Amino acid sequence: MAFEQCPPLRPFSARKGKYTAPGWWWSATTGRLVHYGSGAMRLHLMLLDRDPRVRGMAGRPLELRWHAQNGARTHAAQVMLRLTDGQGVLADCTARGELSQRQRALASVVGEVCAAVGWRYWVPGPVDPVYRRDVTWLAGYRHPRYRAGQQLAAALRESFADRTPLWESVRRTGDPMVVLPALFHALWAGHLSADLGASDA
Repeated sequence: MAFEQCPPLRPFSARKGKYTAPGWWWSATTGRLVHYGSGAMRLHLMLLDRDPRVRGMAGRPLELRWHAQNGARTHAAQVMLRLTDGQGVLADCTARGELSQRQRALASVVGEVCAAVGWRYWVPGPVDPVYRRDVTWLAGYRHPRYRAGQQLAAALRESFADRTPLWESVRRTGDPMVVLPALFHALWAGHLSADLGASDA
């Protein structure tokens, strides 16, 4: 079954006293909406959407069940990914740098289950704030409508073939109102590259 194409088993919901922010992320990778349940999950969906290893993603499409010493346990990982090599990945996103004892125990079990079927289990954590802000900006231009035509794409590659100031290359390429959206889309898609973790400070 193509789990990465399945809808969520159940929606993420807002809970009183809990820091949650459910919503939907439009994926440039799949052209579909992916349900998320928190700011941390949305952040990592955004980053995974730009990851060239990923070709499919879904929010909580399956649930694992197993027997532990204290009885039956279940866990529905937040994200299911399909990599370009066909391998599956389950992921649970966190904003914390260190997992709690309970989270580590859960990760151990889920990791073993994934390994048994040739999958992986990821627990992506905190992200560099400069990189996060830069990718968040580029994500606003992820839709194909910002993709440059062949002529503009070639002009962008030529203008940015050398390390030159952004505005100098943009003006050399053409009208900034036309060039900038295409440039940001090319950076999002990886057709052009930049150090997104570099600080201006």
